[in-house]
Amino acid sequence: MDIFNSIILGIIEGFTEFLPISSTGHLIVASEFLGIDQTNVTKAYEVIIQFAAILAVIFNYKEKFTLKKIDLWRKVFLAFLPIGIVGFIFSHQIKELFSINVVAVMFIIGGIAFLIMEKFFIPKQTQHIDNVEDLSTKQAMVIGFAQVFALIPGTSRAGSTIIGALLVGLTRKASAEFSFLLAFPVMSAVTAYDLLKHYKEFQGEHLLNLGVGFVVSFFVAYLTIKLFLKFLEKFTFVAFGIYRIIFGIVLLFIFN
Repeated sequence: MDIFNSIILGIIEGFTEFLPISSTGHLIVASEFLGIDQTNVTKAYEVIIQFAAILAVIFNYKEKFTLKKIDLWRKVFLAFLPIGIVGFIFSHQIKELFSINVVAVMFIIGGIAFLIMEKFFIPKQTQHIDNVEDLSTKQAMVIGFAQVFALIPGTSRAGSTIIGALLVGLTRKASAEFSFLLAFPVMSAVTAYDLLKHYKEFQGEHLLNLGVGFVVSFFVAYLTIKLFLKFLEKFTFVAFGIYRIIFGIVLLFIFN
């Protein structure tokens, strides 16, 4: 892992983590193209750039991270439970799914799902929830169960939660925002777990690369969140659906 690879992967993580296009899928593909082996150093690096993305959420939504928003975070925690439980129980089986073919197929399936959603989703403010704090406990739980599909590489945590949120009646903007907030407990749990496993790598000659990746990932993620919300004010998720399908087909063509 050199400085160049650190910057490239930091950009990819920061840009894709909160978009419905699977950061894990893109990192797997990028690592294949760059010839990066999955060593302990690489895994430690992934922990760092994920942590940077978590901080980007906090900085973008500082007003949500207060005791006054305890009811909102109760719903976020309930939505986190399904993926936390399933991910913990089936962690070894999930790791065995990590392959380019699985990523490619799930990219295509996710893209089709978004196109279907946009075909039938009618964003009328009078019929849909535009404020994440108005979300009910039941709706939060449904989104949480939808997020479980993100355990399959290439599905996209953001994509599965956004589709779940659209299905229970949130607007595109509110769906994206709840996905951002739901990323906090999910990514915090994953980061903490991986940190305990790979903390020995956070020293010596690796520190510079880890630091560069952290800074790049943070700023790219911070800007991506803001730009994504601006995008949704005028556009739909159709572009992401088309991109996922094309990207998945290209992967199948290249690696088969």
